[in-house]
Amino acid sequence: MRIFTAGISTETNTFAPWPTGLRGFEEGGLFRGNASRAGEGENNLVARLYKELACADGHDFVEGVFTTAQPSGPTLQSVWEGLRDEIVDSVRAGGSFDVILLLLHGAMVATGCDDCEADLVARLRKVCGPDTVIGVELDPHCHLSQALVDASDVVILMKEYPHIDCIERARELYALCTGKALGQIDPVSALFDCRMIGFYPTTSEPMAGLLRQLREAEHQPGVLSVSFVHGFPWGDTADTGSKMLVVADGDKARARRVAEELGRLIYAQREVLLPRMPGIEDALDMAAATAGRVVLADTADNAGGGAPSDNVSLLRAMLAHGVRDAALGAIWDPMSAQACAEAGVGARFALRLGGKCGEASGSPLDVMATVRAVREQHDQHGLGSARQPMGLSVWLECDGIDVVVNSIRTQVFAPDAFTGLGIELNDKRLIVVKSSHHFHALFAPIADRIISVATPGAIQMNFAGIDYRKRHDLNFFPREHDPLA
Repeated sequence: MRIFTAGISTETNTFAPWPTGLRGFEEGGLFRGNASRAGEGENNLVARLYKELACADGHDFVEGVFTTAQPSGPTLQSVWEGLRDEIVDSVRAGGSFDVILLLLHGAMVATGCDDCEADLVARLRKVCGPDTVIGVELDPHCHLSQALVDASDVVILMKEYPHIDCIERARELYALCTGKALGQIDPVSALFDCRMIGFYPTTSEPMAGLLRQLREAEHQPGVLSVSFVHGFPWGDTADTGSKMLVVADGDKARARRVAEELGRLIYAQREVLLPRMPGIEDALDMAAATAGRVVLADTADNAGGGAPSDNVSLLRAMLAHGVRDAALGAIWDPMSAQACAEAGVGARFALRLGGKCGEASGSPLDVMATVRAVREQHDQHGLGSARQPMGLSVWLECDGIDVVVNSIRTQVFAPDAFTGLGIELNDKRLIVVKSSHHFHALFAPIADRIISVATPGAIQMNFAGIDYRKRHDLNFFPREHDPLA
């Protein structure tokens, strides 16, 4: 068989104050046919896996464009069309393919297209015809449209949040798509709308238990795959919301029945699943009363959801409380990072930090900062074994608090976001990370307590109050108490 693979990924916060341009994809990694041979990012690892699997099975393997951009506002239409057409043209020029495997996000919006993933797959289908098997792996924080399901042969989502199972799901997609191409299975899909908008970490109950039930359902006769669409609340599209996707072997009625059964299981827990977080003052009091090391999550200023990551409200409160033995990161402030790098290690001076990008950034903070370390190309451990670039980064000491300031916008995934600059965490009582939940995977082992904080910023958890304009159907929980009644 002949197998083609490619991928374009970004998570679009349609309320973010600036668009995503080509530079965003170049910063995240833009590979043209060589992703499997270069880099350790998620795209590289998936491309490498597909190459290894295809070669081991004796198949012809061709890879096209792989690229990703940090979450931000809508992608410029010209950028989207350029990347999309590169993939489509590669398939057209490459001759016939038996299988196409795509690593996409599912919540990518361009300035002229609200469903980029369906747009890409529909164009590929037109080029390759009905006999080519097209498989798509998505992030669970996606807007899964019926159009994408209909244009694809198989769609599956990562199950975990934090998304630690990307490679596992890619292996699953490969098996399902090659099985379809060989005539061993006949995947058919059904999508159930849970009529919910929410936030569903899988590291704690009740989602941990619900996820176990989804996995158990995959062992039912005739069920090939089960995926829960968490949805991305901060992307305003017609398909925004939580859904259940089931792939069955040739039995559409079974797929529909299982999708509804599992969707209603999650719907029954909707009140419990609503996030309830303390504000900054309460969170700092809770941390002060806790023996041991506490990790606070600055959830609303998370670059991983499209926020600027330069809101310094939590740092301001920590300084006002006289907090010591603490570390905070990462504040996206390229201007400050450059000024500190030029000043050099040991320099101490007045610095205006953060608050630069717009209303969600809040006001800047004036501090006396001492430059403790500078790293031109800092990075951190990302999801899986991938590395996440942070760019020019500095370690500042501000009245007893160690602060990481970086120039490539990203959420904090791992302790080496701090330790890679020389910040010792063993002696810290308080560690603050700008992230909503991905940090759990690597910070939980060093934390005695984790507190998610309702901070000011661009990613608010008041889902009933989000000002949707394109999602015209507002009959969803929590805006309505029982929308499935």
